[in-house]
Amino acid sequence: MTNLRLASIAISLALATGCSAPSDTGQPEGKASDMDMRRAAEEADVIMQRTLSGVKPELRWNHGPSNDKICTDVKNDSSGTGSVKRRIAIMTIVSKERRGNLLGVVERDWTARGYRITSVRASGEVPAIYAATPDDFRMRVAVGGQGQFFFSITTPCFAESAVSDPVTEPNTPQRAGDYPQPPDVHDDFWSSRAPLPTSSSSAS
Repeated sequence: MTNLRLASIAISLALATGCSAPSDTGQPEGKASDMDMRRAAEEADVIMQRTLSGVKPELRWNHGPSNDKICTDVKNDSSGTGSVKRRIAIMTIVSKERRGNLLGVVERDWTARGYRITSVRASGEVPAIYAATPDDFRMRVAVGGQGQFFFSITTPCFAESAVSDPVTEPNTPQRAGDYPQPPDVHDDFWSSRAPLPTSSSSAS
């Protein structure tokens, strides 16, 4: 059978079954059509809390600023959709010797949940790992100034709506001063200066 004949059959089947290419809505494939920015932000908070729950011993943390922005089309006009970014600042002091262990715990947890590691910033001072959920929520764990850990997650573009602040209560009091406040909680494990073998698979 010729290639032309095969192509004709494929087109006929597509027409008969009503198949068509997915529209470019800026929304991740498989998400409910009624998802909006508020619900996406709530989903982002859930994903963030799942990530934190996968780290033992428990990290002390506070919410960082939440931002939302309007998504635009190819002409830079508003598309009627928007994206939300959530942040978390870790207040536990993580020693340089334990940074790799914490990054490894997070990476393994994300992979086990079916998230795709999209990029790794290999740096002795400011390493970072980037990942994406199957619905294209984009996550990052990064080391910043003073060795402080930060988590962030950015949602895909969804229908514009009002966005509420996260409702999850941090497990340590909010500090005074501008964001980010430096880490100040000592942990016998994470703050230890004794390095662990790089093959260690858990923080227990």
